[in-house]
Amino acid sequence: MKPIYKLRLPVYLDYSSTTPADPRVVEKMLPFLRHKFGNPASRSHILGWETEAVVEKARECVASLIKASSKEIVWTSGATESNNLAIKAIALSKHNKGKHIITLKTEHKAVLDTCRYLESKGFIISYLAVNNNGLLDLALLNNCIQSGTILVIIMYVNHEIGVIQNIEDISRVCNKLRVPLHVDAAQAVGKVSINTSKTQINTMSLTSHKAYGPKGVGVLYVNKANVFKVVPQMHGGGQEKGVRSGTLPTHQIVGMGKAYRLIYVEGLSEFKTTKQLNVFLVKELIYIVQASVNGCLTARVPHNININIKYVEGEALMMSMKSICVSSGSACTSSSLQPSYVLQAIGCIQNVHNSIRISIGRFTLASEVEYVTQVVSGKVKRLRQLSPLWV
Repeated sequence: MKPIYKLRLPVYLDYSSTTPADPRVVEKMLPFLRHKFGNPASRSHILGWETEAVVEKARECVASLIKASSKEIVWTSGATESNNLAIKAIALSKHNKGKHIITLKTEHKAVLDTCRYLESKGFIISYLAVNNNGLLDLALLNNCIQSGTILVIIMYVNHEIGVIQNIEDISRVCNKLRVPLHVDAAQAVGKVSINTSKTQINTMSLTSHKAYGPKGVGVLYVNKANVFKVVPQMHGGGQEKGVRSGTLPTHQIVGMGKAYRLIYVEGLSEFKTTKQLNVFLVKELIYIVQASVNGCLTARVPHNININIKYVEGEALMMSMKSICVSSGSACTSSSLQPSYVLQAIGCIQNVHNSIRISIGRFTLASEVEYVTQVVSGKVKRLRQLSPLWV
């Protein structure tokens, strides 16, 4: 075994769950927790003016990264709230034109549970299947849209298997048939180039903590060309032009703005480094007998490696690696013993319990990736020796 240098234990390879806040983000936030603590809605004194200015600057940073106008950015508490706000708002504003909504079986729980709530209110939801590679067949979407369809909801980058949906083509289909499109882009920021000026996305959810910013803050992008009005789900002080009431958390917003600005400036070089680590990691892992990557091998982000290792329980493998932080799927479902619905949707029925998700990011070291491949290989060998199914 080669010596491991610059090793930090435990090794964190669960970036799809959450990312550590970049130290530069934390530094930017601190003054707004201490002496620059004014309420951005206070228009009568300097502390309020000061915080309002930085909130608007952060809004511009987020808008710049997705090629949008700052007027199209609405602050929320995160992608879950943004998804709820967009989906419920569009459903309520267009229910007189129809009650049919389309989404995918592989969407995040924040979307699926919101859709199930709307079903209880009389809406009809079509949960489209994906191919075995995790991607949507555009013909299936086109055929499913009907006269009463009022909304299509598609995730940009899947949270469990990292595949990238063709949002540009999907948006063309929706735009041609005049159906609003909501995109969950929580896992896409910093991994794919998001250009709202080239797509017909009507609303889109973003979050901070998947992009090296603080938890508890996110954004709902609302296309200014929309013909519908976003109906608020919370009422109060009328902040964010009445779309989302509540005192703005200046420190978190500043942090998200800084995090998105760092991606805008450094994202390309960071992507290249991540890609190199991904190539090495996948190459080493597939050397393991009967191991394969779940999901499309081409239309995917390099940050996510969801790997299936036959004759080894994913949970057992994770529990045996105390020094490594990985997961078996989404953090939102990790407390459940139910098998991954995403993996089931792409056809991994019999081997659904044999997969783990390894996700790398900005602070991942090459030495850590090498260490993980060595540990995984050794643990898999030991666990297979204990399995009566392994020959």
